[in-house]
Amino acid sequence: MKKTISAVITGALIAGALASCSGSAQPKTVTMNGSTSMQKLVEAACEVFNQENPGITASAQFTGSGAGIEAVSAGTADIGNASRALKQEEKDKGLVENIVAIDGIAVIANSNCTIDNLTKEQLTQIYDGTIADWSGVGAQAGQIVVIGRESGSGTRDAFEEMLDIADKCKYAQELDSTGAVLTTVASTPNAIGYVSLDVLNDSVVTLKVDGYEPTAQNITAGKYALQRPFVMATKGEISEQSEAVQTWFEFLKSDKGKEIAESVGLIPVE
Repeated sequence: MKKTISAVITGALIAGALASCSGSAQPKTVTMNGSTSMQKLVEAACEVFNQENPGITASAQFTGSGAGIEAVSAGTADIGNASRALKQEEKDKGLVENIVAIDGIAVIANSNCTIDNLTKEQLTQIYDGTIADWSGVGAQAGQIVVIGRESGSGTRDAFEEMLDIADKCKYAQELDSTGAVLTTVASTPNAIGYVSLDVLNDSVVTLKVDGYEPTAQNITAGKYALQRPFVMATKGEISEQSEAVQTWFEFLKSDKGKEIAESVGLIPVE
C-alpha cells in the first residue's frame, strides 16, 4: 500500500513538472486588430519583430479602426490600431493613445483628371456636394464620382474632421478598405478619393492640396494640411501591459522600428 501511494505521488510530481515545463515553453503573443490603413506598417514591423524575438509572436487583423478600438476595449486584442486620434469618450474608458507614426492622407483622382491641385475649400465643396462637376474646379467637364471610406473608418473620421464635414459628405461609394478606394478610383473615370500616403502608386493621379504635395517633408514642415496620427491603443499605460506588448513598443521606438515606418512612407515619432 505504501509503495502504491508513493508511486502515485511520484507520478503526480512528474506530471506537474512536465506541465510546468510545457507551460513555460508556450510562446508569448502580441495580438492586434484595427486599421486597414496601418496594414503595411504593421505587417512589415511584425515580420522583423518576430524574427528578432523568437519567443514572441506578434500578429494582427485588419478590420477597421472602429473594430480595433472595440477589440482592445473588450480585451479580445492587446492593441487596437487606429488611423486617427482617440476620442475623449474612448480615453474615458481607460484607453491610452500611443502614437507610433504620422501619416498623410493623400487625395487621389482617376487618371483622366486634368488638374493636379485643389484648394482645401474646393475639396470641402466636392465632398459636401456643393461642387458636383470637375468644371467647377477648372478641370475638364464631367460629373465627379465621390469615393470614400465606410462609417467607422479612422481614415474617414480624420479626413472629415480636418475638412469640418463630418456627416455632410455626399459619397457615391463607401468602401471598407484603403486598397479598395485606390482600386475603385483607378478604375472609375472622374472619380476622386482619399487614401493613406503609404499606398500611393501610379494607377491614380495624386492631387496637391493648396499647392503642396503629400510628402514626408511637407507634412513634417506643417505645409500639407491632411495629416493624422497612427495610433496603437492599449487598455492602460504601456507599463501596465504584458512583457511581450512592452517589448513590441520598445521595438517600434528603436532605430529599426523607425526605419520600418520610413520605409513604408510614414513619419516616425520620437
